[in-house]
Amino acid sequence: EESLQMWDLNKRLEAYLARVKFLEEENEVLRAEIQSAKSSPAGDSWRAKYEEELRALRDALDLAFREKCTAELARDNLYEEVEQVKSRCQKEQAAREEAKKQLSLSRKELEEERRAQIWLKERAVQLEKEVEALLEVHEEEKAGLDQEIMSFSQSLESFRCAPVAFQPVEVEDYSKRLSEIWKGAVETYKTEVSQLEGSLCQAKENLWKAVEDNQQSQLQLQHLEKDLAGLKVRKEMLEENLARQWQEQRGEAEKFQLAMEALEQEKQSLRVQIAQVLEDRQQLMHLKMSLSLEVATYRTLLEAESTRLQMPAG
Repeated sequence: EESLQMWDLNKRLEAYLARVKFLEEENEVLRAEIQSAKSSPAGDSWRAKYEEELRALRDALDLAFREKCTAELARDNLYEEVEQVKSRCQKEQAAREEAKKQLSLSRKELEEERRAQIWLKERAVQLEKEVEALLEVHEEEKAGLDQEIMSFSQSLESFRCAPVAFQPVEVEDYSKRLSEIWKGAVETYKTEVSQLEGSLCQAKENLWKAVEDNQQSQLQLQHLEKDLAGLKVRKEMLEENLARQWQEQRGEAEKFQLAMEALEQEKQSLRVQIAQVLEDRQQLMHLKMSLSLEVATYRTLLEAESTRLQMPAG
């Protein structure tokens, strides 16, 4: 049994020593590779290339961030311009509504002036008819008075032929009365004619005033129509400018959105690449640490085995 145990222990020791020798050889090979990698310029170039790639990625990330800030500022400026255009459109709309109100008021005033002009024309025609009627009545009264005077003169002639029948005092009184009646009729006729002429002149002045007011209203209406046409043209121009600006802003917003999406994708790819590089570096560090631990373990085992072998047999 003891011999079997010793044989088993010898086999295990032989396998252990073979394993240690194999690990030492691998350790030497790895040490040589590490030394060659450290001493060769390829390692420095790889590290410099890695640092250069990291620097380029950082610069690209900073550039993307700056472009994003610039795009946000441009978007804010466009939003402010759109708000200004909206406020100007609202002001133009208010001015147009005010112009419409003034135009409606001017039209109402023009209708009132036309009605007043029509009424004044009718009143002037009516006054002319009244003047014509008064003139006819005056002519008739004048003809009647002429006939009365003729008959009175004939009667006077007959009275002259027979002077004994009447007294001259009564004839003089009658002639005085007739002259006073004639003077009163003439004075009343003159006053009526002057009143009619005054009313006719007043009606003509009112008619001229109405015509002038009508002309002024028409001129004001023409000015308002011109202003309205100018406001319409200006509104159309503003609407066209607003539509064009909206289209340009939409196109720029789409471009900015596409650029932002491209930058975001590039950022994600850069993050993935950086994460991959960091992971590779971490794996290399873990591999280096594991190799260092294995080398230290092998060295300790070899030292222990050498010390054990160097001990005396006793």
